[in-house]
Amino acid sequence: MTTLISMNGVGKVYPRVHRPWERMRAFASILAGHEPKDGAQVLTDIDLEVVRGQSLGIIGENGAGKSTLLKVMTGVIQPSRGTVRVNTSIAALLELGAGFQPEFSGLDNVRMSASIMGMSNTMVEQRMDEILAFADIGEYIHEPVKHYSSGMVVRLAFAVVTASRPEVLITDEVLAVGDESFQKKCIRWIERFLEDGGTLLMVSHSMYIVQKLCQRALWIHHGKIQQYGEVFPVTQSYLAWHEGRATEEKRLRDARRGEGGQYRIRKLELPGHDDGSGPGLRMGEDLHASLTLYSPDGRPPVVHVGIIRIDGTPVYGVTSDTDGAHPVKVDDHHFRYTIRFAAPGLLPGSYHLRGLAMDPEGIRVFDTQERLFQVNGNSIDVGIVRLDHEWEDPGSS
Repeated sequence: MTTLISMNGVGKVYPRVHRPWERMRAFASILAGHEPKDGAQVLTDIDLEVVRGQSLGIIGENGAGKSTLLKVMTGVIQPSRGTVRVNTSIAALLELGAGFQPEFSGLDNVRMSASIMGMSNTMVEQRMDEILAFADIGEYIHEPVKHYSSGMVVRLAFAVVTASRPEVLITDEVLAVGDESFQKKCIRWIERFLEDGGTLLMVSHSMYIVQKLCQRALWIHHGKIQQYGEVFPVTQSYLAWHEGRATEEKRLRDARRGEGGQYRIRKLELPGHDDGSGPGLRMGEDLHASLTLYSPDGRPPVVHVGIIRIDGTPVYGVTSDTDGAHPVKVDDHHFRYTIRFAAPGLLPGSYHLRGLAMDPEGIRVFDTQERLFQVNGNSIDVGIVRLDHEWEDPGSS
């Protein structure tokens, strides 16, 4: 495999400057090739190789160093230590509207951006119809970019990238901006780009998008590589960590405010699905859940249980009172519901099981709990669930 980008021992330190003399000292240190003293360590000991045809999703919480990593990789900023080698042409969408001149029209910015990407004037004019069709912003193409919405800016920037035919595409949360139809158009283009042997590096907070488009994932935490490998195990680990942090924060909030006379979910468990690495089930396997609820007045609360894909898409939900379900009374103030979803047919991916604690009348929601789980298996089906189906054979009739 041909290595296109390599990073060895890369670190990045930003100087902390609060007064003019500190700014001058930091500038002098940079000119002398020294790391700033008492600086903010943004990246530490990054070793990474990107090979031709690879699709890599870069994930992590805000401030982890993801965007800085891409900027170092593309030469926008220089590393404080280590080496970066790039042996290919790169098209990068790092910041909204980066490289666009706000006073110029969209058309002028297309020509200018395409030229920066190495396209000749003849090539730009030959591909102009293609660019305008992909951007699909109509007559706004003749208006100054400063009048554009953020979605229109992304449309224009991505359209220029598609026409430049890059070997490597690097994006930073580009698919988080714009309407759904344009996001789908971008995803389809990226899928074709990868099928044709292109290389993708993308930063995204959407684990669904990362799992859909990327073969491998890199989890950056506090500027260091926390985990690197196949996309599903890495994203699963990140989501489990994220959920654990959110659960602990909620536990601390609950401890501070006590029961507060409210209906609460005390436990949400997926019995039989946790092997120690996090809840998971095989595609086609039954999903079991157990919810223990607190009632301040001793009346059994109503519970709603739903399945949600990791990107927030609802899959299914059901409420105990509409089904006529009754809980087991644990003690005077605690009740336990158990539910089984028979072979739900969920396609491989990450999902949340969400429980809502409601009053006994089923009117008001008092508490919410979620458990992340993974559906494992291989499938080429598209969508959320696999429906039983059968193709009719015209020759058999």
